Parts: sequence; C-alpha cells; structure tokens
Amino acid sequence: MFHSPILPRVRKRPRPAEAGIPRREEVKFDDVRLYLVERKMGRSRRSFLTQLARSKGFIVEDILSDVVTHIVSEDSQASSLWTWLKGCDLRNLTSMLVLDISWFTDSMREGRPVAVETRHLIQVCDTLPTVPEGSTPTPVTTVSQYACQRRTTIENSNKIFTDAFEVLADSYEFSEIEGSCLAFRRAASVLKSLPCVVRCLGDTEDLPCLGDHTKAVMEEILQYGRSFEVEKILSDERFQTLKLFTSVFGVGPKTAEKWYRRGLRSFSDILTEPDIHLNRMQQTGFLHYEDISRAVSKAEARALGNIIDEAVHAITLDAMIALTGGFRRGKEFGHDVDFIVTTPELDRERTLLPDIIDRLEQQGILLYCDYQASTFDITKLPSHRFEAMDHFAKCFLILRLEGSKVEGGLNCAEEDRRGWRAVRVDLVLPPMDRYAFALLGWTGSRQFERDLRRFARSERRMLLDNHALYDKTKNEFLAATTEKDIFAHLGLEYIEPWQRNA
Repeated sequence: MFHSPILPRVRKRPRPAEAGIPRREEVKFDDVRLYLVERKMGRSRRSFLTQLARSKGFIVEDILSDVVTHIVSEDSQASSLWTWLKGCDLRNLTSMLVLDISWFTDSMREGRPVAVETRHLIQVCDTLPTVPEGSTPTPVTTVSQYACQRRTTIENSNKIFTDAFEVLADSYEFSEIEGSCLAFRRAASVLKSLPCVVRCLGDTEDLPCLGDHTKAVMEEILQYGRSFEVEKILSDERFQTLKLFTSVFGVGPKTAEKWYRRGLRSFSDILTEPDIHLNRMQQTGFLHYEDISRAVSKAEARALGNIIDEAVHAITLDAMIALTGGFRRGKEFGHDVDFIVTTPELDRERTLLPDIIDRLEQQGILLYCDYQASTFDITKLPSHRFEAMDHFAKCFLILRLEGSKVEGGLNCAEEDRRGWRAVRVDLVLPPMDRYAFALLGWTGSRQFERDLRRFARSERRMLLDNHALYDKTKNEFLAATTEKDIFAHLGLEYIEPWQRNA
C-alpha cells in the first residue's frame, strides 16, 4: 500500500471567490446542468473539466441525479455506458441528453452550451443488442441503391459507422483512389437513410452498396466499438496534415499534397516558406482562417439572406432569391451560405451579379470576391460530363457580418470582442428558365445529386445537370419550372429538401 509522507499541518486560507466554484450569481446557464461521467475519463481529468466548465458559468453536478440535463462521457462503448446509466435508478433518464465529450469541448470553446447535433449524441444501447446464436437476423429494410429514392433526414442512427466511412473516403480521396472513395461515400449514404441502428452484420444482408471492405469495418466496430483501421488513419501524419491544409479556403487536395511532399507540416511552415507563393484566394483563406473555419449558424445565414435580399432588391424589384445548400436541407450549421438569384428580365442575370458585388463593396462589407462570368450556352447542351461545374454567372464571396444583424448574436468565441466575423457566401445567377435545375443542383446533398444524375442516366436514358434535363429517347429537352417537375419527368416521388441529406 502506498503511504504519502507526513507533512506539517498548514492552516488552509480561504480561497478568493473568483478562484473557486462560481458563486450563484456567476452562473450563466441555469437551464443546463452537467454531469461528467468519471468512467474512462478518470478522476483528475474530471476534476479539471469540472472546474473549467464552472469557470465559464456552467452548473456541474457532482452527483448524478434527476436534476441533471446533460450527461457527458468519454466512454466510446455506448453499450457499457448505457448499461451503467440504467443501473443508476434515474427516473428522468429518457429526458436527459447523453453526450460525447465533443459537445463539451465545443461548448467550452464557444463559452456557451452549443446546440446538440446528432454527432454529439451517444445512442441508447438498446439499439445494439446481440443476436442470439443460431438465429437469423432480420434485414433492416429494403432500400434502393439510389439516394434519390431514399428519404434521408439530418438524424443519423448509424453515425458510428458513417463517421468511420467518411474518414476512409477522405483518405482514399487524398490518395486519388476514386473508386474506393466513392464506394465508402455510397455506403455511408445508405446507412444514413436507415430508420434504425444496424445491430449486427446480418442486418446488412440485403442492403445495397456495402462491399466486403465496408462490412469488415462495420464488423470491427460492432465487436470492439471502434475501427482500428480508422484510428490508424486518424493518427497518420500525412492524413492529419492534408486535413489541416485543405481546411484553408482555396487549398485543394493536390496543393495540400504538394506542400506535404515539400516537408511542410503546419501553417507557420507554409507562411514562412519563401518559395511558397499563395494566390489571392489562399491569402484570404489564411487571413480569415479563424472565422471561416468556424461553423456558420442558421441565424447568421438568415442575417446574410436579409443583406443579400436588400442589396438585390435595391437594384431590381422583380428578382427571386433562394437560400440553398445545407441550410435549405434543414441543417443548423454549415461551412458557408449559398444563394440563387434570378430575374425574369431576359439576360439580366449576366449583368446583375456585378451590380450586386458593387453594392456590397459600397456598404463596406465585401472582404473578398471571386467573380466568374456566365459561360452558359444552350447550344452546347446536353453535357455528357458527369458532375461538370455549371456555367452560370457566380461569385465566391467573403462578407463582413456584424453581430448586430444576427438574432441571438454571432457564432464566435467568447473572447472575440470585434463584434463582427467573416463568412463565406456563394451567389449563383441562372436564367429564369434554368432556375429549377440550378435550385435542385445547389440544394444537394452532393451524394443525393450524384445518385439523381446516375438514376437519370442509367434508369431513364436521360441526362441531368444544373442546366437542363435531356431525354435521349425522345431527343429533346424537358422543361421544368419547379423541382417537382424534374422529379415527375424522372418518374420519381418528390423528395423534400430536408429529406435529401444523403
């Protein structure tokens, strides 16, 4: 047994209030009561994180009881955690949020309780029961190989698998192995659409797009609670470096790989290397990195929508503006904000965008602009290039967003006192008769659009992109004024934007 040395007794001096647990008036978030699970976390780390949270105005309970609203754990084994929780005799367990440590770290960084996303939740262990030996597992459900025939909401019951698949897909993308990258993205898309958790490998028997490699990863996760292959990738220096470099606005995988091969490993390496010549987009990406690498909230997207709406309608009253991308699909946060602007005035979309840019510059909120003029030519359609970038006029902007414009304030660090932040905004201006196609394409998700075009080509002998829908059998373009028209031409049930999170 370990015995500590006997030390002279020292009278303890009372600690000043600011050094200890916050006084009642220092509590900022009365409706949130945390409990940090010591299992896997350890006593010393739990003590440190408790003091950290209390210093930021959070209430942290020392004892797990029914007053707790948020349970935070570092235990990656959901089944063992939930078994332990259910043995704690809590009446309100079903109403408590059981969260991964990532929610806690996000909240500490922001200085407030961040919105709980699906990725933060530790799912109830009832969703991962063991299948009795000798029994025949029941397939989860019958699903289509095409994302455009599946309804996929933001909720993801199989996040433990899809997160692993996304890491593997990114790794293959960095190595330019397109087939394997696409295979893991398709597999992730299938699992995201399922209404329930995959409980055992037998549940995947009738699911499409799951190959031997994807099933091997799933089997490992089901058995051990994690994938050792994924953990190896996440700890790999090359993968970590490429992820870091590609997080910069204007830096793609090829540039990141080139920098890595030159021995560069950090931002400071890049910025101090005399032979590295950054283009204007990359310079801006580094200049505003802290802002544009931080998620954009829905409230910030709405505020930017008001700014764009005001700028557009100050120029022309008959314009239409639509928020697209992840926010149209119901997401709470995104990396940027996308808008489609169109007008019934013939050819006006070719000159409207420069006018909008000028107005934003006059307001003093334009921090960066990459304008691409329209190269759209109906005579060059249909395009046989799969996922070709559309030819509409567009611009990639970084705008200065004032906190006073955002309901509830900016999504920024607590210590940030500037009162504004930089946000990426993309504007695209299709002609009015191309609006439905552009809206469908820019809404996403990427995998949904990829499968929608694959379905059109393989099942309907049609060509679909952001410009048009072409029927190769009839040798004619099919007109559409709404997204529903396009689904109808393809013989598909209409899927709402919030169900396209493939």
